[in-house]
Amino acid sequence: MKKVPPDLEIAQKAKLKPITEIAKRLGILDKEIELYGKYMAKISLGLLKRLKKKPNGKFVTVTAITPTPLGEGKTVTAFGLGQALAKIGKRVCNTCRQPSKGPTFGIKGGACGGGYSQVLPMEDINLHFTGDVHAMETAHNLLAASIDAHILHGNKLNIDPTNITWRRCEDISDSILREIAIGLDKTIRGYPRRTGYDITVATETMAIMALTTGLFDLRKRLGRIVIGFAHNGKPVTAESLKMAGAMCVLLKNAIKPNLVQTTENTPVFNHCGPFANVAHGNNSALADMMALKLADYVVTESGFGADCGFEKLVNVKCRQSGLKLDGAVIVATVRALKMHGDAFKMRPGIAPDKKLIAKPNMEALEKGCENLAKQIENVHIHGVPVVVAINRFTTDTNEEIEFVRKKAVELGAENACVSEVWEKGGKGGIQLARAVVKMLDKPHKMKLLYRNNIPIKKKIEIVATKIYGASGVDYLPLAEERIKLYTKLGYSRFPINMAKTHLSLSHDPKVKGAPKNFRIPIRDVRASVGAGFLYPVLGAMRTMPGLPSVPAATKVDIDRNGKTIGLF
Repeated sequence: MKKVPPDLEIAQKAKLKPITEIAKRLGILDKEIELYGKYMAKISLGLLKRLKKKPNGKFVTVTAITPTPLGEGKTVTAFGLGQALAKIGKRVCNTCRQPSKGPTFGIKGGACGGGYSQVLPMEDINLHFTGDVHAMETAHNLLAASIDAHILHGNKLNIDPTNITWRRCEDISDSILREIAIGLDKTIRGYPRRTGYDITVATETMAIMALTTGLFDLRKRLGRIVIGFAHNGKPVTAESLKMAGAMCVLLKNAIKPNLVQTTENTPVFNHCGPFANVAHGNNSALADMMALKLADYVVTESGFGADCGFEKLVNVKCRQSGLKLDGAVIVATVRALKMHGDAFKMRPGIAPDKKLIAKPNMEALEKGCENLAKQIENVHIHGVPVVVAINRFTTDTNEEIEFVRKKAVELGAENACVSEVWEKGGKGGIQLARAVVKMLDKPHKMKLLYRNNIPIKKKIEIVATKIYGASGVDYLPLAEERIKLYTKLGYSRFPINMAKTHLSLSHDPKVKGAPKNFRIPIRDVRASVGAGFLYPVLGAMRTMPGLPSVPAATKVDIDRNGKTIGLF
């Protein structure tokens, strides 16, 4: 394996094409392009109206086994697969989520792929990009400010200050803000109360943006947001506070998908970035809708494992938007499978023992494949066929790779291929691309996991038992109380968006493999009425991450020529 330069060096040396050229090649008209410099553009929603009668292309998502804290390479595999499909002559477009500055400056780093399969311009995308996240923060926090101002100026809506559910947000991991007290300034007669901050990508505002299908749908969803309850127990909405209109105006440009390109100049729609553990973990429906009208093959990515982003792609995003998924790629790595087989432990923010990871351990590898088996099953439950991509690392042996390849097919995958797109770009994914095309040519029919009209508890229990493998569910008193309230308010028709750790099939991040005979504790159930889902909180999930002892931001700087350094 040749030595591959750092991601940032590859990105800075890449020869980008003007985004107008990328757009024209994809079939986008000049009048539909809104430029943000030479290499980024927003695309007008008018494109969807123009291409309304055109059939959709094939829709495939890249998901994964339960990952290590380092991630197993879904993003790089997704971009590499798109590049490989282009190399074998297919008309292809990728769609993906925008990075959050929380992980970018925290533990994990950015979300632009890696090696020779990246989305560019990497620096812009990982930082301010086209300002979408800033717009979402502003709209979200405008609503938060209006709640307290309304109470201060007479409280005509009779809002109960002790029953406000709308929190503030920012896109930096700032754990000290998880729980705060406000209203302490006696000069303005503030009402002291406890609240807190969520990271922007975990908010309902982000979820609404990612799930909306158009500007007027966005306006309706914003109006439906429930910020809390009045003293009489009735929900108070953003519409009743007269804030939905201003929020919509703040978001009317951010709603337009962003067009960028890969290191091999293939097109990418990069838009919205909800986390997959506490949110639904998929890019915007609008980006997919555009790509499917413009390309014959659309490759997207669902956050974390198939128990997280993939399940939510089908049961939340596809359910609401009408999108139909045609196939899935599950990314697996030898190191993750050995971790699931108890060969070693990996914890967030702690450097792993590289020698231990590299040491061959066929017994642990075989045991770890239990997790791969469950994730393949999780995709098949939804009627979707699977190809396994084995993301190869320099330490992997041929024996290990061949074992995983044979095991994946034995477990029901249509095929299993080694992916070397990090090192070789699209050329390293041609075998994978051909396997995906063959898979998508077979008959298939995506199906939802549950119906809308069944009770909230039944939906939760279906996901917990069928997808996670739990033996049952336990509801804490707050969760019981919320379920009764939401049933009374008519919210039981909403799909379920489980907030749980991505590091285990269970609710406990320390439990690896494919656990059995465990019960899922539901601590709380929250309602995102504008987004159109309920999210049960499993165990100790948090909606605001924290920074590690040595944040990634400490390595970022500029050199003597004014060039960015240290950004991966």
